[in-house]
Amino acid sequence: MTITSTTSPGGQRASGATSTGTAGIADVASLAGVSQSTVSNVLNHRERVAAETIDRVERAISMLGYVPNGAARSLAAGRSRSVGLVLSDLGNSLFVDIARGAERAAEEHGLSLLVANADGRLEREDRYVDLFTESRVLGTLLTLNDESHYRALAARRSRGTVLTLLNFHADAAAFCSAYFDNEAGGRLATRHLLDSGRSRLVFVGGPSALQPVAERREGFRRTLAAAGIRPVDELSPEGINRADGWQVGHALAPRVAAGEIDGVVAASDLLAAGIVQAFTETAGISVPISVGVIGYDNNQAAWDAPIPISTISQPGAELGYAGVGLLLDDIDSSAHEHRAVRLEPALVVRRSTGR
Repeated sequence: MTITSTTSPGGQRASGATSTGTAGIADVASLAGVSQSTVSNVLNHRERVAAETIDRVERAISMLGYVPNGAARSLAAGRSRSVGLVLSDLGNSLFVDIARGAERAAEEHGLSLLVANADGRLEREDRYVDLFTESRVLGTLLTLNDESHYRALAARRSRGTVLTLLNFHADAAAFCSAYFDNEAGGRLATRHLLDSGRSRLVFVGGPSALQPVAERREGFRRTLAAAGIRPVDELSPEGINRADGWQVGHALAPRVAAGEIDGVVAASDLLAAGIVQAFTETAGISVPISVGVIGYDNNQAAWDAPIPISTISQPGAELGYAGVGLLLDDIDSSAHEHRAVRLEPALVVRRSTGR
């Protein structure tokens, strides 16, 4: 489990500092001549306390140097000054960018951001959403891409959990969402290979239950259909990691060597990196001379590869930033209407598709 918290600008905690002195709430109550519940009301529900009593309690707090405990105040008030973010995979730098954007937005609103890494496991996503709910965060951002898991989230919403989905185009009747136009990205990647003189193309990406992969595949299909070209093949490995790409690359290598394939659109940079590695291990295949390979996400696997990989870049920081705005609108407005914010991808050309 990876959970970190941020502080507001200037280093002050948005929800109030933790108690670091020796004075406690009982000491304040004794000095002010009131009950501990009255002190709690002064800190959290001032409208319930007479002005004269507030003045006595505040003078006692000042004299004792008492610093209220932020967690306790959050429980008393019913909500914390934090938002949760459950990421699919911190090993993918796209999700790190999403977290940075969410952190910036949270700080601008005087909030803390709690981050958890689900590591691609749906049961961990569920557990962290429950954990944040139990911690009484204002709401939770969730980087979701699995259709089946999405359908299960409606029950959480009905139980009062405020969720905003990231990297997933949700039904606006149920959730706010911020997402990338993955079909447009698939079109960009495919069009780039066609423009570089390649026409015998393969799409590699799976499983099909992942919404972004399915949409990128659709962009690939539509671009080829518009050009009057049939795809050579479409492959769906079990995952979208480097090892999956390496296995696919070795399976495709004989077909590349035979001239049957001259371009590969991979649904992730990790897949693309594994495919390029497999091709370069095969005698007679040169990337990009024999075959061009383009990935997706513009993460470290693309720019740090021995052969830098062309890719489709996604504005991850902007996505995280937009997600926090949607979440806070949902929380603060009684007349809130769910919205979907779409962000556009961009082509990044590197050596793996050059001629």
